[in-house]
Amino acid sequence: MNAPLPSPPLAHIDEASLLRIAPHGAIRMAAKNVIVVNEGDATDSLYILLSGRVKAFTTGPDGREVVFDVINAGDYFGELVLDGGPRAASIMTLEACRFYVIPKYEVEALLASHPEFARDLIHKLIGKVRLLTDKVSDLTLKDVYGRFMRFIDANAVEHDGARVIRERLTQHDIAARIGGSREMVSRILRDLTTGAYISMESRQISILKKLPEHW
Repeated sequence: MNAPLPSPPLAHIDEASLLRIAPHGAIRMAAKNVIVVNEGDATDSLYILLSGRVKAFTTGPDGREVVFDVINAGDYFGELVLDGGPRAASIMTLEACRFYVIPKYEVEALLASHPEFARDLIHKLIGKVRLLTDKVSDLTLKDVYGRFMRFIDANAVEHDGARVIRERLTQHDIAARIGGSREMVSRILRDLTTGAYISMESRQISILKKLPEHW
């Protein structure tokens, strides 16, 4: 098993320190379900997520959404600011968020003056390559149910003696996370509920027993 990558040095840093090392940055706030970055936009800044959660996603010509990643407070996005190309994905808030936004020229200065930041940015990009490689592998080699099982394994946590997905998700949300259709996710959830493998209450999934290997 690969060792976990080190935590970002900018994670949990206080705002006063951010202002000191990147004085041209700015605090921005956004309510839930706000598009912060659009795929294809010019890449001109790095976003540090001070609080809240966002998702990185793309939308196909048919309107179908695929979620690449969910980003939590203490993390950052917009690393492609370094090459000056367009944004590779859209970013939407999943809850109210606060960001510290650092312009491109100051990101370049940070890389020169803070080697630990440069090292972490490299680790961050490696992590994203691994994440996207895994996602492509899943989409290529696993069926929708296999991807659903992987999603459950990756996101279920112990809570009050049971395994649950603590995030409250719609069928559309799950479909976007695993690269399937809402209709297929609906059928899987219905069959697993009927078989008493899972229960759902207020859009929260509880795992009642080991899921079947095949569906």
